[in-house]
Amino acid sequence: MTTAFIFPGQGSQAVGMGKSLAENFPVAKAVFDEVDAALSQKLSAVMWEGPSEELTLTANAQPALMAVSLAVVRVLVSEAGLDLKRDAAFVAGHSLGEYSALAAAGTFSISDAARLLRIRGDAMQKAVPAGQGAMAALLGAELDLAREIATAAAQGEVCEAANDNGGGQVVLSGAKAAIERAIALAGERGVKRAMLLPVSAPFHCALMQPAADAMREALAKVAMQAPVVPVVANVGAAPLSDPDAIRASLVAQVTGTVRWRECVQAMAAAGVTDFVEAGSGKVLAGLVKRIVAGAAPVSIGTAEDIAAWKARNA
Repeated sequence: MTTAFIFPGQGSQAVGMGKSLAENFPVAKAVFDEVDAALSQKLSAVMWEGPSEELTLTANAQPALMAVSLAVVRVLVSEAGLDLKRDAAFVAGHSLGEYSALAAAGTFSISDAARLLRIRGDAMQKAVPAGQGAMAALLGAELDLAREIATAAAQGEVCEAANDNGGGQVVLSGAKAAIERAIALAGERGVKRAMLLPVSAPFHCALMQPAADAMREALAKVAMQAPVVPVVANVGAAPLSDPDAIRASLVAQVTGTVRWRECVQAMAAAGVTDFVEAGSGKVLAGLVKRIVAGAAPVSIGTAEDIAAWKARNA
């Protein structure tokens, strides 16, 4: 049995996430306190009390999701004897989840990860004026078809594949008019469903270049250690351990495609049989089931999930 720990990205946030962990485990409470201190903000109050509109803001959602993921890992270490170096072959995360994966594997401190994600969220939000960009999900389209549609729809504007999530789910990102053309084209090309996503900016496309520049500058100033287990990086869909390569990959990730399908396939091909989603929600577990036949991923995000994990691994 070979295990990979995977970490969710934006969209998995929900008011109340992490609260049961903080109430039941001092090590989890310490993670939320550390993130609050690093950001000089009571982010934990927003996470547990809302309002949801404030939690959903990119600059809040990104460090908040990381905090829940790291709280889960810290509790598994203290309560269930988890040792990532011993017990996992890889870590990986979806978009911002890659920062969670790296913090879990010791590349960043939790405080540095929180500050980097706050910079990342702010920079991504500011990269494109409100209303000028958009994202759309194509359901029932593989990556090659999605890229053909994006190319045809671009007409001199940015329109690119942002996320290849697997199971025939590809997200396009770019200029609003180009994305609207892509939705129309998708119907003509036989795509089962194409819909605009309720996002605040066009992530993971060339329009995010100002944010990539901001992250290059921010990452250059942060101490990074080699992770205790390799991280399977979004942009290369291959394991990385060298801090300089990880830094370059994180910069490229801002404008590049999140190759989640290929990341999961690479881990499965390397022998991973157990995928453990650490953090809020169950989005990645659902994607893994669609990518790897017969997979039975586990999601851990609450005190009840911790208890079930301990009982199963007793």
